[in-house]
Amino acid sequence: MNEPEDPASPAVDRSGFLADVAARSTHGLRGDYSRMRADYTVEQRYELYTPAHQDVWRRLYARQHELLPGRACEAFASALARLDFADAIPRFDSVNQRLHAATRWRLVPVPGLLPDDVFFGHLAKRQFPVTVWIREPEEFDYIVEPDIFHDFFGHVPMLFDPQIADYLQAYGLGGLKAQRLGGLKYLARLYWYTIEFGLVAEAGGVRAYGAGILSSPGEIRHAVDAPEVHRERFDLIRVMQTKYLIDDFQKVYFVVDSFGQLFDETAPDFSLLYRALERLPELEP
Repeated sequence: MNEPEDPASPAVDRSGFLADVAARSTHGLRGDYSRMRADYTVEQRYELYTPAHQDVWRRLYARQHELLPGRACEAFASALARLDFADAIPRFDSVNQRLHAATRWRLVPVPGLLPDDVFFGHLAKRQFPVTVWIREPEEFDYIVEPDIFHDFFGHVPMLFDPQIADYLQAYGLGGLKAQRLGGLKYLARLYWYTIEFGLVAEAGGVRAYGAGILSSPGEIRHAVDAPEVHRERFDLIRVMQTKYLIDDFQKVYFVVDSFGQLFDETAPDFSLLYRALERLPELEP
């Protein structure tokens, strides 16, 4: 997937990205981009979280935590228990001490959605971008783009797994290369069907490790329990051929035998694979 790249900080001028997203979006960008640095990071201004925000966090956490037994993978459940952030929105600095000690990753606060090159650049440097804003009480069941609950609850526990941690860095390096080779579409599908909506086979059955599943009350029941869902064994080419749904539950999920399998099968150079995929049909989700 990857080759050595220079994961340097992106250029300062990002006005084109902001204007493009605003033009294509029906809701505009949720985050405050006025205080961001050149690499899109901001301060986590903890004092801005109101009691209402903290209450939303506690209720979201309690609802999702109740759904995890028998559905979340062992690595996620174990890390979540050790983190123990049920009572308040996490402070990134505190989490970073434990995360860096475990897998040499750190969280970087960002205002919201990022350009592809910025996102890949952070991953390549073992930095995971986490949105700082949290949904309002009236958005409890639906948000238009990922907030801190999705990013933190869904993604951060898996960063404590060494194989997922290495996979994500390799993905970031591969993303920087894919931009040159026209492979972003295929790499986006890989991320979607693994880090966002991936399943893994464990001794007790199929379990979720993807953040889009683990942070959603409806998707976690649908992905693991629903009898009509297609749960296919992970096949790299099939994954990268398959389009995905952004406004509904997924119809198909891909199951890895282990996180080691995921890392090993995506380790080779993708240059020839991108060219081969251009000749293959796209598959409906």
